[in-house]
Amino acid sequence: MRVAVLSGPHDLGIEERPVPEPGPGEVLVRVTAVGVCGSDVHYWHRGAIGPFVVRGPLVLGHECAGEVVALGSGVSGPAVGDRVAMEPGIPCGTCRACREGRYNLCPDIRFWATPPFDGAFAEYVVHPADFCFRLPAGVGDEAGALIEPLSTGVHAARRGRIGPGSRVLVTGLGPIGLVNVMAAFAAGAGRVWGSDPVAFRRAAARDLGAEVLPAGSAPAEAAARLRDAAGGGVDVAVDCSGAPGAVELCCAAVRPGGAVVLIGLGGDRAELPIALLQTREVDLLPVFRYAHTYPAAIDWVASGHAPVERLITHRLPMSRVAEAFELVHSTAEGAIKVMIDPQA
Repeated sequence: MRVAVLSGPHDLGIEERPVPEPGPGEVLVRVTAVGVCGSDVHYWHRGAIGPFVVRGPLVLGHECAGEVVALGSGVSGPAVGDRVAMEPGIPCGTCRACREGRYNLCPDIRFWATPPFDGAFAEYVVHPADFCFRLPAGVGDEAGALIEPLSTGVHAARRGRIGPGSRVLVTGLGPIGLVNVMAAFAAGAGRVWGSDPVAFRRAAARDLGAEVLPAGSAPAEAAARLRDAAGGGVDVAVDCSGAPGAVELCCAAVRPGGAVVLIGLGGDRAELPIALLQTREVDLLPVFRYAHTYPAAIDWVASGHAPVERLITHRLPMSRVAEAFELVHSTAEGAIKVMIDPQA
């Protein structure tokens, strides 16, 4: 089978490897759709994200869906022929975080395309059956692959307690920011504002129903505008960029007693207006991946509340996977979500 292997910065090529065999409790999946994630591009461009460093050949890709073609022993579901979305993190199941249901914090989690664990830019993968979720008839394979980034939005909405009537700000309107716009609305938010310096990303957020802040506004100016529009501040501000100015805007725009949810990975350290947060009892809620989100995310897509396929701007065969990474890395061609078909 063909796999796309990262051998070094900007060195992504196609190799042949044997088709894997499913072990006990595993299924073999014929991969039909994989999204290029920003984290994939970070590894391709820089070779690392924070403490996660690429030290050898690595298969990237973790946003994926496909068709079950073989079962290992002891698997009662899914069945051969089922289309599934695959949750890419496999926790140990025994540590304290796993026992408490927060398996995204498992220190021994094996997460696809996070060094040293290979991912899903491959024609076939094996995966634990328990982390393969059947897709209903109305949800296509590409939408199934995008259950993974949408799960970040589900988790953030839960962490921030977004509910009916909530007023929400989302900063950074790349794919993760846009799925957080969808997630906020799906959770019941009454109004959602978005902020990003890139015009086509602001346009995409507007198309999803968000009210977009003018580009180039200073954080203090934009926060004042939001406090006025939202009647004292937004209930929840979700940063998906990691940019210092965006985090500053979130902290200044949220109402007393509100929440700031931090998804974007910026530098290892950041300055925060501690006095502002403390005197207004603003909850600061970091997000790392997600847990127990796939069923809800699939329901949101199936019901039309999260139209994730609207994010897809480019579709390429795996033979052009290097071109896909260049597209995502550059904003010149308006790429939001680039999808790869490993079978093409």
